[in-house]
Amino acid sequence: MSRLIRRPPLARRALLLGAGAATLLVACAQGAEPLAIQVYKTPSCGCCTKWVEALRAAGLKPSINELDDLTPVRATYGVADTLSSCHTARIGGYTIEGHVPPSDILRLLQERPKALGLAVPGMPIGSPGMEMPGAGAEPYATLMLLDAKGATRVFARHG
Repeated sequence: MSRLIRRPPLARRALLLGAGAATLLVACAQGAEPLAIQVYKTPSCGCCTKWVEALRAAGLKPSINELDDLTPVRATYGVADTLSSCHTARIGGYTIEGHVPPSDILRLLQERPKALGLAVPGMPIGSPGMEMPGAGAEPYATLMLLDAKGATRVFARHG
């Protein structure tokens, strides 16, 4: 017994196939999920864990890579020693060094400047992950990394 298979009209089929292809192309063009962020930290760093929590609270989706030494990661992504902190991250082709506020990361992704990424050198009290009960936040700047030689300019001021 032969079954009759009903197919949608040709125009409807073409529309459905076109929509599917467009969705696939957009997904491929975007690559990884736009809010996915790779975090490189040492296993024992508590403030890095708090920073990751701040990322999650802001809607970012961190994946954690624990390493004993982050020096090779920083060298790979062009972070000068003078700008280093306790963790490094990658998102949307940018490098994020230190306790950069999630709002600065989201702004970076929206504006898409020509730069290596953002850095908050050291570990300023009051920056995300470095909150200390009873201690006031110290002023700090998020720096935009313009090149692998360490050239920077201020991206945002905090505190």
